[in-house]
Formats: sequence, C-alpha cells, structure tokens
Amino acid sequence: MNRQIDSDRFPEWGPFADAVQRRRPDAGTWCDAWTVRDIVVHQAGNAEELARVLAAHLEGEAVATRGFEEREGPLRALNDADLWDALLERMATLGRVAAAADEVPQDTDVAWTGRTMKVPWFAEHMREELVLHGWDITGDDAAARARLAEPWMTTHSVVAVGKPLLAKGAKQLRQGERIEARLRAPDTDDVVLSAEAGGTTIALAEPEGPPTLETDPAARVLLLWGRKPADPSRVCSRVGPETLGRVRGLLSGY
Repeated sequence: MNRQIDSDRFPEWGPFADAVQRRRPDAGTWCDAWTVRDIVVHQAGNAEELARVLAAHLEGEAVATRGFEEREGPLRALNDADLWDALLERMATLGRVAAAADEVPQDTDVAWTGRTMKVPWFAEHMREELVLHGWDITGDDAAARARLAEPWMTTHSVVAVGKPLLAKGAKQLRQGERIEARLRAPDTDDVVLSAEAGGTTIALAEPEGPPTLETDPAARVLLLWGRKPADPSRVCSRVGPETLGRVRGLLSGY
C-alpha cells in the first residue's frame, strides 16, 4: 500500500501530523466536543470523500457527496493505530487523484455537497482542513496563527466554503430578519456578508465605510469557521453588543 503523502501539494500535512502525534487521542481540542481522535476521524473522512468525488469526475461520472456520518462511521470503529493508517492512506490517495486532476481544465465545476467546487479547490480544501483542525489541536501558537493568516485561507473560506459556513447560523433567523456585516483585517479586502431567511451572500470587497468588526487575518478565518481566538481582544467592534452578538451567532460554522 502506497502511503507516500505529497508534502509539496499538502505542505500543511507535516505540522498537522506532528500536532496529532504529540497528544493523546482522547485529548480535548478547541473544536467543541471533539477530541484529537475525533479530528483524525474527520480528516480521514474528508480526504476519502474529496478523492472519491474528484476521481469519479475524472472518470466521467458524477457521484453524490456522502454525509459526515456515512463516511466517518466506519472509521470510528477502528482502533487508534489503524485509524492513523487509514488517514495516511487516504491522504496519499487524495494526492494521487489531485495530481491526475492537474491534467484537466482547472476552471471545471465539480458537484460537492450541494454546490460546486473548481478542480483545484479539492486539494486546497484539504489543506484548509489541515490548517483549521491543526489550530483546533494546538491553539494559538505562532505557527498556527501564521498558517491561518495566509491570504489563500480567507479566499478559500469565502469563495469555496462561504455559503455553507453561513447556512447553520442563517437557520436561526426569524422571518424578515436580516443581518449585514463587514469583517475587516489590515491590508486586505473586507469580508462582506448578509443573511436572511431566504438566503445568504458572502464576498470579498475593498474596505469601505465603518466595519462591523476588526481583527487580524488569522482570527477572521477562525470567526468564519465558528471559532474564536483565545485572546478576545483580537476582535474589536463599535457596533454594540446586540449587533455584534447577531453577527457572531451567524458565524457559527457547520
């Protein structure tokens, strides 16, 4: 079995693997109710499903994306050593599929969880999962913050994952209720979002007018994914607790 992981394609793999192996499988994380083992299960399921859907597309087929329980259930039955082996094997497979996908038009849309993703986004999405869940394990160390702050992390979160990230929070809105927000970080585009019972929008836009909240790029990515930095002073706002609370409620992640 070839378990060679493409570290050039997935440069975030090494830090993630190191973070996992330095902790007990039952150790808690910053992802509520998940242990390190739960994160490994999730990552193995992510890698398997991304590879399965993209490989089917390369073969001229369209397959539905399986839900988390369907793809993660069998992994939860494995012991810790076999689970880690499963993650290695699935990451290696995803690397091979992503390499094969380099040969097809990169702007091709592929169906994924009720939306579409461009072909390169499949590998990029796994990279984002490694960064985000690596932070869940380590917390706000300098290296984790630097990876979160990479501009592509914000772009992928907004362009490839933005609407699903808002869907859970939007379900809490009352009929006729609308939320608009502008999330600002220094020297970058704002993340501009809106939500109402009928739908959501999220996009990058040049800074304009007063922001709803200001923070650094790493913390903004955490907020988009329903998380928050350990230091609350990294998030600043002058809109008042009611408006800020509604925005934070919208940003509740999957």
